[in-house]
Amino acid sequence: MVLSPGESTQIQVDQAFQRVFEDGEIIFDEGDAGIDLYVIQSGQVQISRSGEAGGLVANRVVARLAPGDFFGEMSVVLGEIRTARAVAVGRTELLELDGETLEAMCIERPEIAIRMIQRLAIRLIAAERRLAALGLDELVGPLVRYLSARAANDLDEELRLHTTLRELASGCKMTLQETHQALHQLMDQKLIRLVGDELIAPDPAAFSSAVN
Repeated sequence: MVLSPGESTQIQVDQAFQRVFEDGEIIFDEGDAGIDLYVIQSGQVQISRSGEAGGLVANRVVARLAPGDFFGEMSVVLGEIRTARAVAVGRTELLELDGETLEAMCIERPEIAIRMIQRLAIRLIAAERRLAALGLDELVGPLVRYLSARAANDLDEELRLHTTLRELASGCKMTLQETHQALHQLMDQKLIRLVGDELIAPDPAAFSSAVN
């Protein structure tokens, strides 16, 4: 457990905000701006992310969280938009913490920061194992299709595109880690190379047919 109900409500609770969501209510959605982290006090939260499945865009469940778990931390730490949808499962009580409150809690109780780091490390290992189990097309397909759509249609010319990992992940509807893994798979096959902030595919025809 990262933060028990007792810990999370006793430390600077006057700066926190108790929220209650009913079953099926959306807590936040992909693309939403957000500066808060949530700790589950009771109930459950389902985390899902949109992605391609059989050529169609659909939501896929990536996690089911229980009391003591936290979520939404990327928006607090990095200030980026939400990359997933969070939905209440049953009546759910949450503690909403902004970045300033979270920082103060970690300074006052360093063990909380340590437990959060441990939980994030566990999530990272689990994500790496899921990526290892994915097939090539599942990871590379969305990236190839996205880049091909953004590039010129002339397959006789070298594909060159200025972009960032964050832009690619957003365009492909994948996580930063999934996008990074897909890029490396394409690089390992010599289908694409990265020069500064520019992606280059010397053989666009071969690149576009990578998942055919």
